[in-house]
Amino acid sequence: AAHIGDRQVRARGTLGGSVANNDPAACYPSAVLGLGATVITNRREIKADDFFVGMYTTALEEGEIITAIRFPIPKRAAYLKFKQPASRFSLVGVFVAQTDSGVRVAVTGAASSVFRHAGLEAALNQSFTPQSAAAVKIDAGDLNSDIHASATYRANLISVQTQRAVQKMLGASQAG
Repeated sequence: AAHIGDRQVRARGTLGGSVANNDPAACYPSAVLGLGATVITNRREIKADDFFVGMYTTALEEGEIITAIRFPIPKRAAYLKFKQPASRFSLVGVFVAQTDSGVRVAVTGAASSVFRHAGLEAALNQSFTPQSAAAVKIDAGDLNSDIHASATYRANLISVQTQRAVQKMLGASQAG
C-alpha cells in the first residue's frame, strides 16, 4: 500500500473512502478489482467485479457505508502507474495479480472507471510473460482522451505498464 495512492490519501483518507468515491484515476480501486476483493458494508458483501459501476459510481446504496474490504492473498501481484505530473494520480495504472483462479488485470486512469482487461487476462493466463502481454491489441475506443493524453497514448501505456508489471513479478519470483 505504500506505493498505492498518494500521500494525502495514505495520511488522511481511508481505503474505504477512496474505493467508495471510485475516482477514475484512483489507485485503490485497481487493487480491489485486480485482487478480486470483497467490499463489506453495514448491509451486505459486494464482490469487486460488481462494485465499480461507472465514473464516481459504485454499487453502494443510500446510507450504505463500507466497513471493511476483504482481500484474497495472491500468489504474486504488482501495481505500476504512470503518474499525471500535476495531480500525481494515475494517467494509467495497471494492477496485475496471479490468484488461485487465474490472472486478473485491472486498469485505472484510462477510462471513466476502473476496469478489468479480458484480453490481457486471457493472454497472461496462457503464457505469463511480457511478450504475451505485448501481443495483445489494446483498443483505444472506450479510453479517455484529454489534455493530458490521447486515448491511443493511454492504450499504449496499458500495454507497457502490464508488460512491466509482469516483468517485475517474474523478477521477484526468480529472485525469491
